[in-house]
Amino acid sequence: MLGSSRNCNAFLRVGRLQHLHSRSSVYLTRPFLLHARVPSSSLSTFQPPATKAWVDRLPTQVRPYLYLSRVDKPIGTLLLFYPCAWSITMASYALQLPFTTPLTYISLFGIGALVMRGAGCTINDMWDKNLDKAVARTKERPLARGDVSQGQALVFLGVQLSAGLAVLLQLNWYSILLGATSLSVVVVYPLMKRITHWPQAVLGIGFNWGALLGWSAVAGTTNWSVCLPLYAGGVCWTLVYDSIYAHQDKTDDIGVGIRSTALLFGEHTRPILTALSASSLSLVTYAGYMNSHGAPFYLGVSLAAAQLARIIYRTDYDQRQSCWQGFVDCGWSGFWIWMGALADYSLLMLI
Repeated sequence: MLGSSRNCNAFLRVGRLQHLHSRSSVYLTRPFLLHARVPSSSLSTFQPPATKAWVDRLPTQVRPYLYLSRVDKPIGTLLLFYPCAWSITMASYALQLPFTTPLTYISLFGIGALVMRGAGCTINDMWDKNLDKAVARTKERPLARGDVSQGQALVFLGVQLSAGLAVLLQLNWYSILLGATSLSVVVVYPLMKRITHWPQAVLGIGFNWGALLGWSAVAGTTNWSVCLPLYAGGVCWTLVYDSIYAHQDKTDDIGVGIRSTALLFGEHTRPILTALSASSLSLVTYAGYMNSHGAPFYLGVSLAAAQLARIIYRTDYDQRQSCWQGFVDCGWSGFWIWMGALADYSLLMLI
């Protein structure tokens, strides 16, 4: 009995030592876990809410094409539309045109923005089909999934471009020729991300063509002293919002060899975007000055400045959901610029 109790006590002592050793091992490894550098992709993985979009209520045959043109994400259409709306409204203000004129052209350009943004997305996905398969965020796109073939996408693109041409043909010949010159930028933009770290600048060149085209549609010509700074301000604005957007994919882009301003700017993103925002709003303000705008216009620009400052300060550039939200919120800055111009025009017509 005495021998067995000694053995029992020895067994308990060994058990306690093993237990303490296992606890000390945990405590010793915790500091390493806390300070270890976890890849940003694992920290920033964004899983969108499992809710159905309105597109899912439509017939199954048309859904892939609607998703291909991104109609479920209207922010892209709005970002393309706002420079058109700025220009149309500012031209109507300068020429003191009746309300029916900006209403007509804003409706036309709204349809055109929807169609041409969809065409741009189709072209982009046709270029990037294989790349999209390798990236978690894009592998569910219709072409990457195989829901739409390259041939079907090409036919659909033809339909989209035909619809865009139908809208363009409603304008004067000067505007038709001016609008047609932007098509080459739309086609080559998806290729730029393989060549340069500045594909966002190329996107800005194409996405803000409406700042030139809107004025020419209304007036039959372009007032370059107003439209050029307005256009340049729009390009800087595009660099801001699309750089934020590009931060969603920067980890994946390194793996597949894609370049972007997100990778180029890196840790300096916040001050660079601040400088680009200041440049954008300064150029838009100068366009307003050249167009003899009043206080409502500058109030709209001030609200846009406050919106961009909030976005740049609050966005976490290593977190996908935060970048997406920042990208979407940039649309409000374009909206406030338009509202400033529209308020100025409305007051002029009512007086």
